[in-house]
Amino acid sequence: MTVFATGGHWCLSWPVARPKRGSFQKEGVKLLPNRRLRARAALVEIKPSIRDSSAASQIVDGVDRANDLQAEAKAMARSSNAPVYIPDMLAAKYSVQPITVLKRSVDILVSLGSFGLKLLLDQRNGVLDQKRRLRAVELRQEFTRLGPTFVKLGQALSTRPDICPPEYLEELSELQDALPTFPDAEAFSCIERELGLPLDSIYSSISPSPIAAASLGQVYKAQLRYSRQVVAVKVQRPGIEEAIGLDFYLIRGLGFLINNYVDIITTDVVALLDEFARRVYQELNYVQEGQNARRFKKLYADKEDVFVPDIFWDYTSAKVLTMEWVDGLKLNEQDAIESQGLKVLDLVNTGIQCSLRQLLEYGYFHADPHPGNLLATPEGKLAFLDFGMMSETPEEARFAIIGHVVHMVNRDYEAMARDYYALDFLSPDVDVSPIVPALRNFFDDALNSTVSELNFKTIVDGLGAVLYRYPFNVPAYYALILRSLTVLEGLALYADPNFKVLAASYPYFAKRLLTDPNPYLRDALVELLFKDGKFRWNRLENLLVQGKKDRDFSANDALQPVLKLLLGPDGEELRTLVIKEAIRVTEAVVVTTVVDTYNFIPELMRTLIFSANATGPLMMGDTELQSMIELREQVYRIWGLLQSSENFDPLLLQPVLQVLQQPEARSLGGRVIGGITQRLAARLLQQVLRTPATGSTAS
Repeated sequence: MTVFATGGHWCLSWPVARPKRGSFQKEGVKLLPNRRLRARAALVEIKPSIRDSSAASQIVDGVDRANDLQAEAKAMARSSNAPVYIPDMLAAKYSVQPITVLKRSVDILVSLGSFGLKLLLDQRNGVLDQKRRLRAVELRQEFTRLGPTFVKLGQALSTRPDICPPEYLEELSELQDALPTFPDAEAFSCIERELGLPLDSIYSSISPSPIAAASLGQVYKAQLRYSRQVVAVKVQRPGIEEAIGLDFYLIRGLGFLINNYVDIITTDVVALLDEFARRVYQELNYVQEGQNARRFKKLYADKEDVFVPDIFWDYTSAKVLTMEWVDGLKLNEQDAIESQGLKVLDLVNTGIQCSLRQLLEYGYFHADPHPGNLLATPEGKLAFLDFGMMSETPEEARFAIIGHVVHMVNRDYEAMARDYYALDFLSPDVDVSPIVPALRNFFDDALNSTVSELNFKTIVDGLGAVLYRYPFNVPAYYALILRSLTVLEGLALYADPNFKVLAASYPYFAKRLLTDPNPYLRDALVELLFKDGKFRWNRLENLLVQGKKDRDFSANDALQPVLKLLLGPDGEELRTLVIKEAIRVTEAVVVTTVVDTYNFIPELMRTLIFSANATGPLMMGDTELQSMIELREQVYRIWGLLQSSENFDPLLLQPVLQVLQQPEARSLGGRVIGGITQRLAARLLQQVLRTPATGSTAS
């Protein structure tokens, strides 16, 4: 029995026993013998009998979760024969089919070769611009004809305005969901075969033709019979496994040739191809895609501006996926989106922030975020679709990437070079010192470039030109990270060519650097804030300003990791630096307060009190005094940033006081007080003796 809510009342539905023989008709649903099915009886409206609505809600939620898990288990059983990428099996299969392999190879070479020849002739004849639209149409048609592998390539190119001219972008964007369809009869037959139910027993209505066609399947709009829920039904293309398998067999052979004979490419191309192929094969299992969607929703749909549709497991199998229908517009439909009162850049920012969480917080990310998979809903939410291609970032790499970006922004090229160890790009025995000048030469120019010049592809290409001499080995999953980042970057550039992708991302990095207790990030924070024994207050202020732009920033979260690092067993060197800086700040506050008080006193009283001393109560140069005032104001601004952060409460200092009661903290406080006392005593003695100050005492 299933319990669920509808129209403010509790409703029950239960399965009807299947007849042993024959067939019969009930409510327009034909039940056939020898089929596994579950027919629903009419819903019976009843009143809630549980006084405590909260308890009732918990009971219903528990029943729903149990039913959902049971339905998912049955869907997994239906997908037990889903294809899996096994290179050796593909090699064994196609090595004995030389004619098939030769025909496909010739087909690809002739198709792409003839297109390249046309471009070359257009360039030589001076008509390259005039025929750009024609060639864009031809390229889209060739990619479509060559099949799913090349369709995915076109999808990636359609989001890169920095690579493709507008005509190509417009044509290739049609590859997202305007591909040729296959016969509806085959699709409907597949649904019945996969789910073991007649079509009219599942849906009360279904569109007579697909509303979208993608590289691996096509989508219908339908209404479930038992709940009246509007859903999207994705049905896999017939013969797709055969087509993809042959392409990957050929491409993998090309990868072996590159590994063996192309010395300038040090990355294992075959490993990269295998990783990509495994992801594509996972897309052929729609139950796996449904599980990906559920995990993605649990991790990232907690934000009010991110939407992930639900999966209906009862009507999902390896080749059929039934999910909640989403009304929305693709992100590259800028005019249509803004006509609804929405801002494309706000949605792009949402996508960037969500993707940063995917890549660097939980490590589970959507590896195919092209415009057809990202929709703007009428409510202003960003809806993620199509969870077939997902990947994961190892935990250590997540922290290394954050540190690497911070080092890049701050032009700390020595630290950037060392990051390649943590990123597993280089083995620990490789000397990175020769890499530092190459990084400096490239990034000093790149960081001053416009956004159209500074993008992920430019960085990768520019570094490749100078770093290929070193034994870099990029892990396979980084190819999917790069693909995901470049697609998102392309969407940002499509919305606004002047959009600063790095600027939009940096608040997240600043927040993580300030709040994350991971040792790698704590070390990166210390390296950023301290240089040559001095604390760089401007860097801390900049981090707080940027970090506060992230909606999840918390002053409490920013405080605890720093204290743990400061009072830890390995923090003696840091404690020495902090003591020195605390003394300097306290002196600046005390001295500038005395000067402010002196200036506030009326001139007549100043003459009487200080015996007409023209230099005031303290003897110091204007430069030293100005430096102290600037330091005090900067510290006050930083404190103000902390106070103005969301959920700031003075009680958050209570754990700090408990920490300060530890022996290490008491010793630290004593050293600070002692240093301040000595510093002020020396300055007081200087005033008594009236010895002119010869330089700054701030160090």
